[in-house]
Amino acid sequence: MTVQAPAASTGVMPGWRRLLAVAVPLLVLAGCGGGAGGGSTTEAGAVPFADCAGLTTAPPASTAPPDAAAPPTDGVSPDATPTGTSLPAIELACFADGTPVAVDAIRGPAVINFWASWCEPCRDELPALQRLADRTDGQLHLVGVNTWDDRDRAVAIAEDLGLSFPSLVDRDRALLLGVERVGLPLTLFVDDRGTIRHTYEGTVDDVTLAELVQRELGLPVAR
Repeated sequence: MTVQAPAASTGVMPGWRRLLAVAVPLLVLAGCGGGAGGGSTTEAGAVPFADCAGLTTAPPASTAPPDAAAPPTDGVSPDATPTGTSLPAIELACFADGTPVAVDAIRGPAVINFWASWCEPCRDELPALQRLADRTDGQLHLVGVNTWDDRDRAVAIAEDLGLSFPSLVDRDRALLLGVERVGLPLTLFVDDRGTIRHTYEGTVDDVTLAELVQRELGLPVAR
C-alpha cells in the first residue's frame, strides 16, 4: 500500500470559515502524528542514526555492479518500475549531525528508502531494511530519507525499531518530488554511477530486498 502525505487545502474563503479551515487540519495532524507540521522541531540531542560520511564514495567492500547499459529486467511486482535516471541534484542534511549531503553524489551500490513516522507501511518495512544493512555489512550504502516528518517522532520510531543506518532529512519532500513520486513507501536501487536502476513503490520485505539488490546491483545478500 502506498500512503500519501495529506495535501494542504488550496481553497479561499472569507472570515471565520477560513480560520476554521486552517486551524482544524493543524489540530488533526498534531493529534494523529501526520506530517512535519506537528510536534517538536528541536534539532539537538542524540539520535540512533549513523553519520553520513562516505555516502559519496562506493562502499569499500562492494562488488562490481552490473553493466549500466544492460536492459531492465521484469519487475518483482506490478509496482516495481525500472527507471535508469540519475539521482536529482538536491542537497539534504544528514539526520545525525546536520552535515549537508549532495544526493546526486551518492555512489552505490546503494538502497535509498523514503520513510516517515506517520507512514504505517514504512514502519512495517524498516526492520527489513536494517537487516539488509546488517547482512551486507559494508558492501552497500543503506540510506534512509526521513520525509515530511517531525524529528522527535522519527527518532522515537528509530529507537523502537533499532535503526542505525544513516538517514537524510527531507521535510519539504524535495527529493520525493525530484524522483517524480508523491507517496510512501518508496525505495530506490542505485549503482556506482549514481544511476537509479530500479524504483520500487510499496512495502519491501527481506526476500524482495535480497532479490532486487542481487538483480539490479549485482550484490548477493546472505539469507
